[in-house]
Amino acid sequence: MPHLTDLSPSDLGAIWLTLKLASVTTLLLMLVGLPIGWWLANTRSRLRPLFSALVALPLVLPPTVIGFYLLILMGPHGWVGQFTSALGVGPLVFTFPGLVVGSVIYSLPFVVQPLQNAFQAMGERPMEVAATLGASPLDRFFTVALPLARPGILTAAVLGFAHTVGEFGVVLMIGGNIPDKTRVVSVQLFDHVEAMEYAQAHGLAALMVMFSFAVLLLLYRKRSGGGGIAP
Repeated sequence: MPHLTDLSPSDLGAIWLTLKLASVTTLLLMLVGLPIGWWLANTRSRLRPLFSALVALPLVLPPTVIGFYLLILMGPHGWVGQFTSALGVGPLVFTFPGLVVGSVIYSLPFVVQPLQNAFQAMGERPMEVAATLGASPLDRFFTVALPLARPGILTAAVLGFAHTVGEFGVVLMIGGNIPDKTRVVSVQLFDHVEAMEYAQAHGLAALMVMFSFAVLLLLYRKRSGGGGIAP
């Protein structure tokens, strides 16, 4: 059983950076995912299948493919990199903000799909009743839709956080392996294995196994209690 005292300063730095990345990414994912999930759940547009496919694309694409194209786009010669450089920020590759961008894109379907399912399960009746009482669309969304979709919102937040913690291919492609800047737990674990430091690798791997199990246990406990959406 690994203990924090058994971890090296480099391991602890990677854990802290991973938690920081997952927290920032989850916050941004919820801000982006809520309106997307609401729109996909309620729109009758013929473009809905197209947007659904775009949102779900990271589920089937290899992470290295996503990372490669983000590396090109956010690099010094990509249009995103040139734009951020013109703003005085510089290219986003091999930076923490670049990791955040990649993580948001890679984890987007894990947040949008539970939100969309929660809004669809709610049905139209509660919103129609609120409308007859004079509530505005924005008021109905915040006072009716969000409270009713709370289990799905919690599921989306937990899945988004956990999926970001477990990233490897995307963060390695666009972040590299810079200590205390872009070296997250999955990359640190890979470094231990490459160096044949199996005891240190076991410590990090065991922590990730326990974390993943705890996340799934939380989600399935909520589902069995009738308050959640299956991951």
